[in-house]
Amino acid sequence: MIDTSVLKRLVRQREFMIFLIIAGMFVIMSFVSPHFLTRGNLLALLLGLSMEAMIAVAMTSLMVSGGFDMSVGSVVAFSGAFCATLMRMGIPVPLAIVAGIGIGACAGIMNGFIVAKIGINPFVTTLASLSIFRGLTMIITQGRNISPLPAAFNAIGQTRFFDIQSPIWITLILIILGDIVLRKSRFFRQNYFIGGNEKTARLSGIPVDKMKILNYMLTGLFAGMAGIILSSRLGTASVTVGIGLELRVITAVIIGGASLAGGEGTVLGAFLGSLLMALITNSLNLLNVDIHWHTFVIGSTLLTAVLIDRFGKIRRDKIKINILR
Repeated sequence: MIDTSVLKRLVRQREFMIFLIIAGMFVIMSFVSPHFLTRGNLLALLLGLSMEAMIAVAMTSLMVSGGFDMSVGSVVAFSGAFCATLMRMGIPVPLAIVAGIGIGACAGIMNGFIVAKIGINPFVTTLASLSIFRGLTMIITQGRNISPLPAAFNAIGQTRFFDIQSPIWITLILIILGDIVLRKSRFFRQNYFIGGNEKTARLSGIPVDKMKILNYMLTGLFAGMAGIILSSRLGTASVTVGIGLELRVITAVIIGGASLAGGEGTVLGAFLGSLLMALITNSLNLLNVDIHWHTFVIGSTLLTAVLIDRFGKIRRDKIKINILR
């Protein structure tokens, strides 16, 4: 006999429902397109979502605490271009990589300080940062891609292990570690208290401002890392890379169970959300749907995710009220 209580708990888990949707899409697409289940297509799908999923690891922690970052796409481009510029100037590859990732972390610290210490709205702050870092990218590159890049640098994103490109392995490792840390670490679980009720968290002695700045710093650091890996995979620092990336990452995290109000979300859910988004895009490509529809689908998916989050919050609030009665 199947334990119905266990089944009911599974159904209530957002991750399980997303997994069922993904499994359903896999079954449908395997019949619709003969190319879908090929090794090449599946590896291309994972490679395509690797950068989004990587940034989603840090974005989950940030959104759990009640914040979000609209500048990650620009930071990806700026970090890659900054690293490439240093290498073209003769700076050793390891130092240039550290500097590229570091500049991403500094961008996050700047955002976190403005949000936490000055009190500016996260949307306004990070939207301004989006323009600032995209502009800086154009300034240091003069609007031109930077290539060729050193072979030692390109090896980071082009090396294969068991015939699978390194960005996929790096992303999987970060997802596993990120999920464990956010679930099990007492330090990072403070984000759930901050996102649930910031005032209560402050009264409980949680260093709210420091945690906010740390979360923004980690988001910028992961965006910088993604920019370095993407540039090494492409063999060039592109000035247009990362445009619209922030919306895809935030959409994936919300689909995965995070709330714009904070206090909820898991890294595993964010990864499944990224996988679902990539699966939708991949399916549209295989079905030869006009590329202009892709942006429409992403926007529609984001709106649907926000509505689900909103109605879910209303339902949970009603349940809490009934329990108190």
